[in-house]
Amino acid sequence: MDDREILTWHTYGTAIRDLAQAVADSGFVPDIVLGIARGGLIPAGSVAYALDCKNLFTMNVEFYTGVGTTRDEPTLLPPFLDLAELNDLSVLVVDDVADSGKTLELVARVCSEHAGEVRSAVIYEKPRSILKPDYAWRQTDRWINFPWSSEPVITSRTGVLDA
Repeated sequence: MDDREILTWHTYGTAIRDLAQAVADSGFVPDIVLGIARGGLIPAGSVAYALDCKNLFTMNVEFYTGVGTTRDEPTLLPPFLDLAELNDLSVLVVDDVADSGKTLELVARVCSEHAGEVRSAVIYEKPRSILKPDYAWRQTDRWINFPWSSEPVITSRTGVLDA
């Protein structure tokens, strides 16, 4: 048995439509879709299109350093979002996966200090996640191969922007 969950581009399209439909069916209408970079950028843009939300923001967070390896805690990286832009607005935080849930929890907590309402949506939710997303397409306990990150990098940028 393969120890990985494989998400293809074709299945990705279905996942995003289902995820956006769940948000719409709940009655939540986000003023802003906020994608967690990097893994959440493609899903956030896709969900924003499906929900006809033209305000798409990003927050850059580093947590995973490799397959199954992480920093101790997620860290916000520049450029930093002007959180005053969120004042009293409804925000849908989107990421590819709620694995430990630490990244999603950090971003939701930071946003909730300013936004009127914050909800979260992910393609995959893992059972160990400390934060249960408001919307998830599927649950899995396996490592996930996403279509945008499954192929080897074309060129290495190691050291270019490393802190």
